[in-house]
Amino acid sequence: MSIKITFIGAGNMASSLAGGMIAKGMDPINITLCDINEQQLAQVRKQLQVNTTRDNINGCQKADVVVLAVKPQVMEQVLAPLQGLFQQRKPLVLSIAAGITLAKLQQWLGQDMPIVRCMPNTPALVETGATGLFANTNVTATQREQARTVMAAVGLALWVENEDQIDAVTAVSGSGPAYFFLVMEAMVAAGTALGLSEQVAKQLTLQTALGSAQMAITSDVEPAELRRRVTSPGGTTERAIGIMEDNKLREIFAEALQGAYQRSKELSG
Repeated sequence: MSIKITFIGAGNMASSLAGGMIAKGMDPINITLCDINEQQLAQVRKQLQVNTTRDNINGCQKADVVVLAVKPQVMEQVLAPLQGLFQQRKPLVLSIAAGITLAKLQQWLGQDMPIVRCMPNTPALVETGATGLFANTNVTATQREQARTVMAAVGLALWVENEDQIDAVTAVSGSGPAYFFLVMEAMVAAGTALGLSEQVAKQLTLQTALGSAQMAITSDVEPAELRRRVTSPGGTTERAIGIMEDNKLREIFAEALQGAYQRSKELSG
């Protein structure tokens, strides 16, 4: 990408996105990170050799793409001084702030601004993230590809059909890592209770999670079929799966994701 990209906010997600793009061939000279924390800027300068500044207006002067990577509660305050410049230059704006709707962003920046809402998750920090994207009608086809390329630098990036589905993305993949971490916790504890050392139980659990995900990603069959293939009739796996089914594991997940979805909608409101 020969475009110039500016990140407002230089935290973990912004630096991971910048690092991912550099790893895929983007010249660090075309990347700028803005932050009020000079220590944070010094760290990313050393790590990535990118441009840094504490002045958001200066950092956005030549940007073709601006990534909003600040906390939702300060977004309006951060954007207010930038409205004039953004109206003049019309950069593509990517927001990775949870709960900030396109309507709010357009209210703060102008109705004619090209804006994409992005919902990444924390595995993006190790370049295995999953991101949902939704663009407003001002975003061109070229800008859609730019947005997808930025987020794909740290993992999977998929477009959703409407903005409401961003809340569903939040429930499935945005909050999703915590669900798997909880399962890992439970398996380690159960393995330890069965007599394994905590270290062995942890290593076996984490490697099993990694291997299972890799099998599901690379396989040409659905996860349900992979589960059936592991579940021999009358065997140990069938006994374990039966107990989970009897305790309504599927219903628990359905209720949990519905709760996350509703909470996401409440926060967006």
